[in-house]
Amino acid sequence: MAGGRRGPMRVGAGLGALLCALHVQAACRDTTVTQELLKEGFHRDLLVKVELGEDAGGCAVAAQLRLPPGIYVDPYELATLQQHNQTKAVLFPDVIDVEAPEYLARDLLLLLFLEPDSRCSRCFRAAVPVHARYHRPAEGTREALAVLESPEVLLCCCHSHLTAECWEPAEVDTPCPSDTSSPCQWHSAKHRPAYEELMLRVPVGLREHSSLVCALTLLTMGLCSGLILAAACKYGHFSQ
Repeated sequence: MAGGRRGPMRVGAGLGALLCALHVQAACRDTTVTQELLKEGFHRDLLVKVELGEDAGGCAVAAQLRLPPGIYVDPYELATLQQHNQTKAVLFPDVIDVEAPEYLARDLLLLLFLEPDSRCSRCFRAAVPVHARYHRPAEGTREALAVLESPEVLLCCCHSHLTAECWEPAEVDTPCPSDTSSPCQWHSAKHRPAYEELMLRVPVGLREHSSLVCALTLLTMGLCSGLILAAACKYGHFSQ
């Protein structure tokens, strides 16, 4: 009899734990992240919007983005925007070759601080200028794809307590922007929002046109050099 009673009790406890875990996981997934590329061409604005699943009043909210080699943030432009309080972000590394093509560049890590959205108490948003790098010529297509992964949501709270089931300590090398001298800890969501990629289509040249482009480039250089030499001989003053 004892053994018969223990079986249903174990099943009931296991089912309860499973339902509890599913409930917690569903509650933590309420945090949503969306990102959008504004404007057209090689120079765009990346807009990031976050809606938290719980009230995080008094917390700093940030989005951590990993930019692929085909996309970069100009550190000089970013510094100018921060001087005018138009955005706040930290770039790793902070020294970037903005002239390098995609195949000679590397990934970048951007910590973008979000501002509260006046239309929603749990909503935050921020935008940052991003730029596409030149890619290698392709064969059979005029576009290359630069894929932006979904950002990671980070919270830094000095006066509030986050739900332990939804948030865990995160290793971030940036201090929390706060008016208090007490140390603060960044937290990341245990259950990440629905994975969503954003693709930037970058125009590229065609490999089959390489011979034509090289020939026209050499012809143009030769013509311009000849014109400069002719002008120098006609109008230049040379000492005897």
